[in-house]
Amino acid sequence: MNRFLAFLFALCCAGLSVSSAVIAQPADWLHFTLEPSHEAGTIRADFRDDRNGRNHNNWSSSFRAADLAGLDLAAFHSSGSRPLRFAVIREAGRLDCIGHGGESYAGGTCTMTSDPTFEQLLAARGIGQPSRDEAFSLVALDVRRSLIDAVAAARYPTPTINNLIEMTAVGVDARYISDLARLGYRPPAIHNLVEFRAMDITPEYIGGFARLGYANIPADDLVQLKALDITADYVAALDRLGYGRLPAGDLVQLKALDVTPDYVAGMQRAGYAHLRVSDLVQLKALDISPDFARWAAGQRNPLPPVNDLVQMKVNPR
Repeated sequence: MNRFLAFLFALCCAGLSVSSAVIAQPADWLHFTLEPSHEAGTIRADFRDDRNGRNHNNWSSSFRAADLAGLDLAAFHSSGSRPLRFAVIREAGRLDCIGHGGESYAGGTCTMTSDPTFEQLLAARGIGQPSRDEAFSLVALDVRRSLIDAVAAARYPTPTINNLIEMTAVGVDARYISDLARLGYRPPAIHNLVEFRAMDITPEYIGGFARLGYANIPADDLVQLKALDITADYVAALDRLGYGRLPAGDLVQLKALDVTPDYVAGMQRAGYAHLRVSDLVQLKALDISPDFARWAAGQRNPLPPVNDLVQMKVNPR
């Protein structure tokens, strides 16, 4: 799977959108609107930068009212229009917004201020000083110190600011990294962490394979397994049929052609108890079903080998 597409997919599913050109400078005004969200008990906030008459940036998210610090919720919902203010406060900085609202709608402007302590942390860890664009993204995506600490504790190379933004966007946080570590699993690079989280490769998913004896599966193999929705239950069912500890490549071949445990069991009941993985793949690719195998077995004695089954399917007489 293309990593960039996987990243975009997970970002959309997270319900938080930041355009490809995040350009909100700390000294500039942002425009905001508030209105009820489709999610009960939340308010949708849209922030945009309309400098020079062009829309440079969009950030939209649903907030609990308590996360819009200082917002007079009663005034927001009441009739008429009155001054309103609120703040979005994150570890990386804050947005301070002021405007008018009423009847469950509000609009106005905001300023963005980076948190100096957070910027000092970035500098002290060798991550660097964020650009104006990056500073806004750190606030918008709520990048946290705990993530920076977890990356360091797992002994990854020093992340870039963009690494921190990407990880937070897809949901990589300190707990995700530590939960993987408790399984003895450490993806080899930060981009693997991003890819894993974007594809919903969870500690539980990895743990299911570990319990079957698949410890320390290479990152690329895990991505292929997850892309084809190969689960521990699928592998365990094959194991019970005599196909234990198959390499990841074999599992991928079987699942890609929809060789299910039921299919394997059906072929075994038809008399084909010890087929190789390559045989199963070939038979399924030719749509040779257990029913066809049973019919073929009734036509010949002894049981026709796989190559004969193929010929009977390809060249029926």
